[in-house]
Amino acid sequence: MVPIELFRRVAERVPAYGEFLRERGVDPAAVRAFGDVPMTTKDNYVRRHPLAALCRDGVVGDMIAVSSGSSGEPAFWVRSSADEKVIAERFAEVFRAFGAHERRTLAVVCFSLGTWVGGLFTISCLRHLADEGFPVTVVAPGNNKGEILRVLPALAPQFEQVVLLGYPPFLKDVIDTPGVPWPDYHVKIVTAGEVFSEEWRALVAARAAIADPLTSTASLYGTADAGVLGNETPLSIEIRRFLAARPDAAKELFGASRLPTLVQYDPAVRFFEEHDGTLLFTGDNGIPLVRYHIADEGGLISHQGMLAYLARYGFRPTAPGPHLPFVYVFGRSLFVVSYYGANVYPENVTVGLEQPEVSASVTGKFVLSAPEGAKGIELTVELSAGTTPTPDLAAQISTSVLQALHRLNSEFTHYVPDAHQPPLVTLRPYADPEHFPPGVKHRYVR
Repeated sequence: MVPIELFRRVAERVPAYGEFLRERGVDPAAVRAFGDVPMTTKDNYVRRHPLAALCRDGVVGDMIAVSSGSSGEPAFWVRSSADEKVIAERFAEVFRAFGAHERRTLAVVCFSLGTWVGGLFTISCLRHLADEGFPVTVVAPGNNKGEILRVLPALAPQFEQVVLLGYPPFLKDVIDTPGVPWPDYHVKIVTAGEVFSEEWRALVAARAAIADPLTSTASLYGTADAGVLGNETPLSIEIRRFLAARPDAAKELFGASRLPTLVQYDPAVRFFEEHDGTLLFTGDNGIPLVRYHIADEGGLISHQGMLAYLARYGFRPTAPGPHLPFVYVFGRSLFVVSYYGANVYPENVTVGLEQPEVSASVTGKFVLSAPEGAKGIELTVELSAGTTPTPDLAAQISTSVLQALHRLNSEFTHYVPDAHQPPLVTLRPYADPEHFPPGVKHRYVR
């Protein structure tokens, strides 16, 4: 992609974008440097115009998806089959790493179905893979756990492997179901929607009988705004695992006390830029977006720059991966709790809940808060099905999370007084309707 050329095409063909530029006194023909193009956002551009005006030639495409609304009011996004074909290559890269271009594969779509972007868009992209010759068959029970557990034993034995696609906490809940013969299904996992720790990857891989997480798991960096922007590769996973074991090296590279999602992306399809620690992207979608500020915190690292940084630590990754740049993504800044001036991230807490001494008792879901006057960060934790809440278990979870915070978050260690550092843990039963209602995308910070 040559972004300046896309900018001029969008200015010419998209009514809303032409108006956006005129309001700012920008003549597309006079722009020579792409960095001089004004940024668009959901508020200054998308929400200010009718849906048709945001599309090429003022014509709405053949599919509409709705964002989750996690940062406010949901937005509507237009899709077309042409968009899906481009983005299907991200799925193809992941499925090739799984050997799914050669093995009969059952893809089980566990994302929510309906107007939300995850489920239907994933189904469409996977069917494009089948059209390209991948021996992939799709079944879409959505985020209905009972239906997933009904179709798996009936269908999985007829395939060489099974790929589960869904949000991390939901897939873990499915995999934790007693009595499922996961070793017989040769499971692979594709996730999206949130950052997870390498402890989570190792834990879920062990429970799903996955021998090699590098070639059997992958996370997608996807948005309702523009589909899948990047994907994990065996190379990016190997690098992330190395950095997870070296918090100081990770903090130096990423500039934060938490581990981001690390994926590779194709700049010929999605052009990224950094802006004050957040990401902009440009892409030709159903709603073309130019220098769109998605508000995800993160940054970019060239392929050569990444390998050079790792070489400083004597590490040379051996896993395969394309010669493409890396984008790292923390997510939105609103998903954080401030306590005594220290930012406490859900990613820090997650590591504590995934330690061997407590992981069997919890699902991994929690709600983090720090109300005014609190004597510690408040942590409401979902117990595994059948686990009984006890004061000893709550204390053990508090200790495990505190140890993770001390290891990963120097701000917390130094800013918060010692007496207020232990998390105040409340245990709730599995699928508690107030804090952990089943079938919806979970929010970790409230």
